[in-house]
Amino acid sequence: MNAFRILVADDHPIFRLGLCSLLGSHPGWEVCGEAVDGQDAVEKCMQLKPDLLLLDICMPILNGVDATRQILKDNPAQRILVLTDLDSERVLRDCLQAGVRGWVLKSDATSEITDAIEALRHNCVFTQRISDLLVGSQSKRSPTGPRVPQLTSREREVLQLLAEGNRSKDVAAILNISVKTAETHRANLMSKLNLHSIAQLVVYAVRNDVINLQLPVASPLPESGNGLPNVTLQSLN
Repeated sequence: MNAFRILVADDHPIFRLGLCSLLGSHPGWEVCGEAVDGQDAVEKCMQLKPDLLLLDICMPILNGVDATRQILKDNPAQRILVLTDLDSERVLRDCLQAGVRGWVLKSDATSEITDAIEALRHNCVFTQRISDLLVGSQSKRSPTGPRVPQLTSREREVLQLLAEGNRSKDVAAILNISVKTAETHRANLMSKLNLHSIAQLVVYAVRNDVINLQLPVASPLPESGNGLPNVTLQSLN
């Protein structure tokens, strides 16, 4: 019998290593590849054609939601299980609309993760905490809430890349478009969201779970002459 082939996409190397070790030890399963960002996940899905993609949502270059849209556009039958530390109702709805068939949290027990993978071979699967979130969101939802601007796939990609600190020329290179086109997307995005600076754009991206800010591991800073640590501020522009 052929092994059940799983592609693991997560940008945290230590977590990814542990996950691959867990999955590789399961009888009948094989980790056929690893992806370090959303674009890498799209490309390796096309190359490796795994039976299941285990996908993190908050990844650089291309987030998991947009990666899902691209993957399912080319292969609607691809099984995708989201594994993340986000329990945002809005992100969950975006994933469902994109075509995700299963969702588990990184804080869930390892047995729940392996059970979810096994179950996804036949059905949709959501762990109890996610099911509770879905049920609760339906009861709280108001039909008269504020209207959120609808962004195109390209605008979402540009939003993430800009919020991650890339300049227009970097965005152009990553998306394989001209700098002028990248600047046009940037201007349209700022206008649609009524934003007036990159700082505001970063705040919007964080509040709407487009990017996930993580504090780096603390390390000693060199001291200045007055005994205080030196701190360098870097512009977001």
